[in-house]
Amino acid sequence: MTPDLPPVAPSVTAELVEALSPRLRKRLDAGVTKLVARPAVREGDTVRIAVDDETDVVLHAPGGTVTGADAIRCGCLLAPDCLHRAAAASAAPVADEAPPPSPAPAEAAEAREGTEPVPGTGPAAQPDRTGPAETETATAEQRAAARTVRDAAAAVLEAGADGAGAVLQAGLLHAAHTARLAGLPRASAAAVSVVTGVRAARSADPGYRLADLAGALADVLGVAHRLPHATGPDLTELRGTARQPYRPDGSLRLYGLFSEPVLTATGYAGAVTWTADADGRLYTVSDVAPGGPARATGAADRAVRIGDTALTHRELSRAGLAVSGATVSPTGRLGAGAGVRAVRAPGAAWHAEPLDRLWAVPAAEQVARALNGGQDLLFLEVTLTGTVRETTGDCLLADCAGLPLRLATAHDDPSLPHRDNLRLLAAARGSRLRIVARLVPEPLPRALLLAVEHPTDPAARVDLGLDRLRHADLPAGAVAPPAEAGPTADEVPLHLLRRRVHQAVSGGRRVLASAGSVSGDAVRLRRLGLATAGDLLDDLHAAAADRSRDAFGRLLPADTDHFARAWLAAAVYTDAVERALCAGGWGAATTGTPSSEPSSATLARG
Repeated sequence: MTPDLPPVAPSVTAELVEALSPRLRKRLDAGVTKLVARPAVREGDTVRIAVDDETDVVLHAPGGTVTGADAIRCGCLLAPDCLHRAAAASAAPVADEAPPPSPAPAEAAEAREGTEPVPGTGPAAQPDRTGPAETETATAEQRAAARTVRDAAAAVLEAGADGAGAVLQAGLLHAAHTARLAGLPRASAAAVSVVTGVRAARSADPGYRLADLAGALADVLGVAHRLPHATGPDLTELRGTARQPYRPDGSLRLYGLFSEPVLTATGYAGAVTWTADADGRLYTVSDVAPGGPARATGAADRAVRIGDTALTHRELSRAGLAVSGATVSPTGRLGAGAGVRAVRAPGAAWHAEPLDRLWAVPAAEQVARALNGGQDLLFLEVTLTGTVRETTGDCLLADCAGLPLRLATAHDDPSLPHRDNLRLLAAARGSRLRIVARLVPEPLPRALLLAVEHPTDPAARVDLGLDRLRHADLPAGAVAPPAEAGPTADEVPLHLLRRRVHQAVSGGRRVLASAGSVSGDAVRLRRLGLATAGDLLDDLHAAAADRSRDAFGRLLPADTDHFARAWLAAAVYTDAVERALCAGGWGAATTGTPSSEPSSATLARG
């Protein structure tokens, strides 16, 4: 996908693809490939793509987003129902759609009388009631929308990322739009995430991660599967809430923590600076735009986009900020509106208040917070003990309050200093340092190293993705020990099931159907106490191979729903066990972590 194109609303892409003739739909993927190779020229709110010497496709994006089908125009003879308009929409990033309109006065009056609509939706979200004390259930429209999302997501899983072209993507975007209108923002957002992941996979984006796409597919299928039968608080959670705009947050006194480079799966790059207030709440300031690793490193020396401050990201990571009229997103990102004022203020060392309290929280408690859906940053005090060789490169070994910990690089791009800094830190063996890392949910305690206390100056810190350590920064006589081979992180053979789950996401049903017998893997899983994993592996393989024939021996259409249910059960089980293993490795407690292996019957009930 080209980062030069403006985001396009899901409903627009779905509308343009649906308008194509069957013949043009077959040519859509080739049309997208051809279009993204053409240069895009931006002039204000307009982006122009030269299809050939005589034809241009023009995208009009007031406010930065294409919100209507008529905002994409083409000069070819087949317009408006031409391949070029649909290809442009399919090549562009997927935009966040605005929430549906608020309830009309009649619905608002009804809400005041006790029938409360879901916020931001309207009549579609009114609960079904058969009596005055009836438990709230999903509306008929919401159940239909959930089914639409499930069918579209199952079709994508059936084809796999390799086979899910622009037509299947548009079908899922249409389902996402339908879900949004029905008052199901969580299902809508999950569906859009799947499309974004599929596009990253098909474009060989270096930031693509198969595990992320598998998680997004499990989320959208799980929500769509459970919602029609949910009631009460469970239904409220599955409906979700529309993404909220930046909210006013008054005046803030912030202290810089660290900065990290950003390289996204959609061709964007930049830097994010993390700050904290006096209560330990985290806030971010970001500068992310189209670009690659060079922009990620260069953004650190650009002025932060908030108020009138001239602080760069690198400076803010060590200084402070006083903000008035602050606006904050639900994820803690600071807004940069016209009413925001910000001036430089003194910062604080990691060992000084108020930042010191971040490291006072026990590691197990921080991991439990992350596994339960909270912030995944870890503030740890460790002693470096050596290095270990893994298939993806060397990792630092550290002791964290008696717990062996592996610290890996956050990015492997050679233009970023992560890998070189990790090699130098290996020479500081025996040093006790404070670090900031991002949790990796694996059986053995593992995290991505983001920032570290300076090895010889406790008052200083090093942002490992932006700053470069020198040998002079290390303790006198420091020599890096040779990396030693260590046990793999997946000591429990859960990978036998996980790899099949991931193979389906990548290659679709056909990959599992032609994979041959997996009975040996299932037997091994049962022998090692994972009987449910063995059953799920057998069920997944059987569902992939299940193709019925008619009376004349011809193959009938595949049962995508059956395959999706088998895959979802395996994905949910794998995630639950991985969370339990990760929590056990850190000694953390998580919400919903099973005390024993969940049965296949439990998984089938959702």
